[in-house]
Amino acid sequence: MKNPSRRRFIHTASTSALGAVSLVNAPFVHAKKRPTLRVLGTHVTLQEIIRKEAQKALDIDIIFEPGGSSEVQQKASSDPDSFDLYEQWSDSMNILWRSESIQPIEIDRLTYWNEINNLTKTGHITPTAKIGAGDAPHKLLYVQPDKTLSSSPSSHISFLPYVHNTDSFCYDTRHIKQGEAYTTESWGWLLDEKNKGKVALVNAPTIGVFDAALAVQAKGLMTFKNIGNLSKKEVDTLFSILIDYKQRGHFAGLWNSVPESVNFFKTNRAHIASMFSPGVSALKGEDIPVVYAAPKEGYRAWHGVMCLSSSTHGHTKDAAYKYMNWWLSGWPGAFIARQGYYIANPERSRPFLTENEWNYWYAGKATNEPLKNTQGNIAIRAGELRNGGSYEKRFSNIAVWNTVMDTYEYTLPRWHEFLLS
Repeated sequence: MKNPSRRRFIHTASTSALGAVSLVNAPFVHAKKRPTLRVLGTHVTLQEIIRKEAQKALDIDIIFEPGGSSEVQQKASSDPDSFDLYEQWSDSMNILWRSESIQPIEIDRLTYWNEINNLTKTGHITPTAKIGAGDAPHKLLYVQPDKTLSSSPSSHISFLPYVHNTDSFCYDTRHIKQGEAYTTESWGWLLDEKNKGKVALVNAPTIGVFDAALAVQAKGLMTFKNIGNLSKKEVDTLFSILIDYKQRGHFAGLWNSVPESVNFFKTNRAHIASMFSPGVSALKGEDIPVVYAAPKEGYRAWHGVMCLSSSTHGHTKDAAYKYMNWWLSGWPGAFIARQGYYIANPERSRPFLTENEWNYWYAGKATNEPLKNTQGNIAIRAGELRNGGSYEKRFSNIAVWNTVMDTYEYTLPRWHEFLLS
């Protein structure tokens, strides 16, 4: 870095000063300070239970700074001094990499790298699975000698592959009749006239635009040449349709965080909405009868990325690697499974799950006993099957990955126009 941060400057100056003192007053014993790790990300993974468990296991101080997806992405890309590790989704990668806010991660320092499955490394969870449109994570994983990102293996990666899932929409079966996975459940339900005034979308341009596009296409209102990379003309047509629906009172609103999405259902503001799995789990834990759909058109998939700030060095960098390795050590993967998320090396987490938990969350089998979510509430009843089936089946039905399209900057003002319409 040509312009070292104030934090690095102070660190360097302090180190030099201590060196000078040791020469004058030898012998000198320097007590190693307990490192503090600042983690910037969303509420999805920056949960207090996780922070406390990691801090206890690693003997480091950890500060979580959760926020909305657009908010934290903007902060990370503009101010690498503000964080040490960044946790969000793979659609952040191009923005963060181009802004030089993150540095390459050394594969040799990752304890469980060889256990990470092929979904991230090759794009295929099984040999016959379709990859899906958009930026499948493996396309952005490896850092090349010319500093570009690609799927060609190298000694450095741009992000640690860890949490991931297939997203869709959630609906309340008290108001919407339960459909059949991959057969009748459809993204088009978000635009059904019978749901008018009770539909919510996620307020995140790089995510919500795909939910909307999948709904519009499923409804037969337009088609896309490549749903993972809309043209300007397609963006204009899409938002004309969305604005028309909004002005006719079709949408109940747009949510900015998982807690807010849960509140949409709890207050009866929405009957159907774009949703993340922790929100669905929270609603089930409060006995609200919701279903997380398995759309016949396929899922919008995402992959969590843990990135190392370009401003992180020394003992703090060592702590960051400890934290990254901890995330793949077993307990964290089991914990986030209980909110419906997968981990990149699932077999490592299997011993931390009961047989029924593994069967329900990963194997696509019914549980023989009630299962609790991460809040300790019973969210899954005995005999229930996970809608959409097993880990492999869900990731074999991807319509599109979260992606920053070529028209990303063109899309932003259209999205804000939609919000204000």
